[in-house]
Amino acid sequence: MKVEELSELIFVYNADSGIKNALLDGAHKVLSPATYDCNLCQLTHGAFLEKRVWRKFRERYTLPMKFLHKDEFRKEYASKFGHRFDFPLVLGTTHSGLEVVVNKEELNGLSDTQSLIALLEARI
Repeated sequence: MKVEELSELIFVYNADSGIKNALLDGAHKVLSPATYDCNLCQLTHGAFLEKRVWRKFRERYTLPMKFLHKDEFRKEYASKFGHRFDFPLVLGTTHSGLEVVVNKEELNGLSDTQSLIALLEARI
């Protein structure tokens, strides 16, 4: 997939939106990181804040990026795509629809933010 084919990247976290969920997720990441179900969250955020290296990566790219929790994604894309994907994942918007850029298994196999950035740079 080439960058000129993509009009946007959509990052979908395997977590629900809302302050209550954010606080519970943050506590879960700190207390039991091995059982936390969203490696995308782990790669891009600390317990409560976005990681600096990830923010710098986002800010230097001109390709638009959208960040959604799984409940937000299902609401926004339910009519076409909502039940087809496992979360977390990274999607790309193309002229023909949504394409998987990084799937759940690939995200779960990454050990650090730099690995995610390298994978994205290789694919976009």
